Amino acid sequence: MELVVALVVGLVALFVVITLIRSVRIVPQQRNFVVERLGKYQRTLRPGLNVLVPFVDSVRTKVDLREQVVSFPPQPVITSDNLVVSIDTVLYFKVIDPVKATYEIANFLQAIEQLTVTTLRNVIGSLDLEKALTSREEINRHLSGVLDETTGRWGVKVTRVEIKAIEPPPSIRDSMEKQMRAERERRATILTAEGQKQAQILNAEGDKQGAVLRADGDRQSRILQAEGQAKAIRMVFDAIHTANPSQKVLAYQYLQALPQIANGQASKVWIVPAELTKALEGLGGALGGLAATADDAPESVLDAGAVEREAAEAAQSAADAAQEVQQEVHEAERQATGATGQRPRGLPAPDPVSPSSLLGAEDTKPERA
Repeated sequence: MELVVALVVGLVALFVVITLIRSVRIVPQQRNFVVERLGKYQRTLRPGLNVLVPFVDSVRTKVDLREQVVSFPPQPVITSDNLVVSIDTVLYFKVIDPVKATYEIANFLQAIEQLTVTTLRNVIGSLDLEKALTSREEINRHLSGVLDETTGRWGVKVTRVEIKAIEPPPSIRDSMEKQMRAERERRATILTAEGQKQAQILNAEGDKQGAVLRADGDRQSRILQAEGQAKAIRMVFDAIHTANPSQKVLAYQYLQALPQIANGQASKVWIVPAELTKALEGLGGALGGLAATADDAPESVLDAGAVEREAAEAAQSAADAAQEVQQEVHEAERQATGATGQRPRGLPAPDPVSPSSLLGAEDTKPERA
């Protein structure tokens, strides 16, 4: 008998414990429990401690109110230019009404996935491949608007839709890579050509400026040289007119220049001065009357031997030059005679001049002052 009583007491205690467990519900934060009483919606349990009627109230669904992320598998979509591309999408949503999410649709997540696929095919079907690859923001906004409008009556709000990847066929990817490679090579070639063009322009500008500067420097140099030569000629002219040299001095300078005139290597014309004899005679007279002339006489005592030697050397040089000129004239006449058989008519050859005749027969020695 006691055993039966103990068994009854145990069963009662177990029933009380089970009843307490079924009547008490603790709801976590950002969760809602939908409660039904005898199969009908009764209420929504909020976060915290809640008490239910045992064996009458039951929890239908547990709804998470946090924002959730769902990645859908790749979906094949045909573009307007009849290319099949594979598109991956990512969906961000959250439940704002647990009752509607429970009773308005059986599986809102599957419904959102199918709605996303159909909307995506509709949007991509109106775009070609190039625009589909570059219009992701526009596609995202269109998908978000359609899904938000449709899922609002389900108690679900779509916060964001992102296209994770758009994969064209392998052949199209190869063509795109070749196109991009060709575009990069074209840009590189254009940039290289532009660089070479700028370099050539800069080099030409530099050469131009250098040529202008060199020409200006040459012009300035020639101007300065001309000015220097003009100044030197003016100074010599002024000095000559100031000194007022006599004809004897000029004749002496003329005789000193004769060896240089006759010494030309590239001369093809033989010049026989007509004034040669007169110049020699003038020099002889000048040397003969050098000491007697008051204007040309030096103030100090002259060295007679030095004057004689200098006069003899000048006369000898003049005679040698005249002799060489005469020989060249005779040689030219012989060549002309041998070529034509006739003697050419030219200038008469001057008579040989000896150094003794230059000094004069009367004034062979200069007088001492």
